[in-house]
Amino acid sequence: MPVQNYITGSTAVNISGSIEQAVAGGKLSGGDLLPPVRTLAEQLRVSPATVGAAYRMLRDRGLAVADGRRGTRIRHAAPLLPPPAAPLPPHVRDLADGNPDAALLPDLAAAMRKAAPEQRLYGDETTNDAKLLTLARKQFADDGLAAEHIAVVSGALDGIERVLREHLRAGDRVIVEDPCFTGVADLLSAVSLVAVPVAVDDEGLIPSELRKALRSPAAALIVTPRAQNPFGSAFTPKRARELRAAIAARPDLLLIEDDHAGPVAGAPYVTLRDASRARWAVVRSVSKSLGPDLRVALLACDAQTFARVEGRQTLGIRWVSHVLQRIVAAMWSDRRVHSLLARAERTYRERRDTLLRELAKRNITAHAASGLNVWIPVPEESAVVQGLLHAGWAVQAGERYRLRSAPAIRITIATLTREDAAAFADDLARILRPRTRFGSV
Repeated sequence: MPVQNYITGSTAVNISGSIEQAVAGGKLSGGDLLPPVRTLAEQLRVSPATVGAAYRMLRDRGLAVADGRRGTRIRHAAPLLPPPAAPLPPHVRDLADGNPDAALLPDLAAAMRKAAPEQRLYGDETTNDAKLLTLARKQFADDGLAAEHIAVVSGALDGIERVLREHLRAGDRVIVEDPCFTGVADLLSAVSLVAVPVAVDDEGLIPSELRKALRSPAAALIVTPRAQNPFGSAFTPKRARELRAAIAARPDLLLIEDDHAGPVAGAPYVTLRDASRARWAVVRSVSKSLGPDLRVALLACDAQTFARVEGRQTLGIRWVSHVLQRIVAAMWSDRRVHSLLARAERTYRERRDTLLRELAKRNITAHAASGLNVWIPVPEESAVVQGLLHAGWAVQAGERYRLRSAPAIRITIATLTREDAAAFADDLARILRPRTRFGSV
């Protein structure tokens, strides 16, 4: 039955209400295209302005998104919490989880003793730990980023979400990398923003593709300067200059950089921000370097973004636990932790490079200029994932990360030994080997 048969009413409120009921009843679903404004107006015998107002109500409430000249679509539902993954069989090695190597994380108990946290009561107006801010400001300065305004948030995605909510509205378009980190893609869907994918290579966003995306009315750009998940891209100075030139014509564009891996990324930090960028934010998480459970990230940003993010925090969570903030500050002040982080960076690089070499020996293309993951293009994901599982390896199918890019699998190398890398490459080469109906060729 045509979509418009579910839509009734003579006022904007009634029309939008009938569409909402159709969604709730399963008659309309995420991705369905609503009728053109004039077409529906003629059918309902109302003015195009009335239908346009109804569609705006749906967009404002997050039920629909504008899809440029293609019209207005029902928004895909926010992703539900996925069911817990089934335990892997004892013989299967987990290369899918994306975790850092626990052996390369600092001693949490020692940091807690050094931090000596104290009870904090309501009425204490100190939002953020002064020592942590001083250390963060120095870190950013060492990377060439003057960070006058720094907020403390509960992880990289929390920081990204807060910045997006303070500047964008439902239906706004956001340029993202393709393949894209699943957390970012899911977040955009949840807050009713439209992802505009731009292909990446080992040096990050491809400039020609970014220029095409900028022709759309994009409101923001989210990029990962290094350790891009899942592709492993890292900006080179040359690529960064090209990308800065591409966005220079859009001084209004909100720039968000997700530096989630920080000091263990295996590549220097190269920013797209310059002095002309009015709205910007760089979020640096400690999850990969100090431990995922700390849930602390530092958000460097422009003055307006800082005021909006901190102002909204005071109405909600008020502050990120000072216990956690002091633990992070204690770790960042410890020379032994800095030595461990340097060793972690070297180790991840060695493990990444080892797998790349083993794959290259078998004529298998792979990408991992930085970070904890390797992206391997494959002809078909499901068969490869199942074949590797049967051989004793759990890997991530690329489908959840891809917007328009080709099939691939993601491998986490954080704990992958030299011997394991060779064995994995052997198994993958066997699975990818072309076959005929009479057997291997």
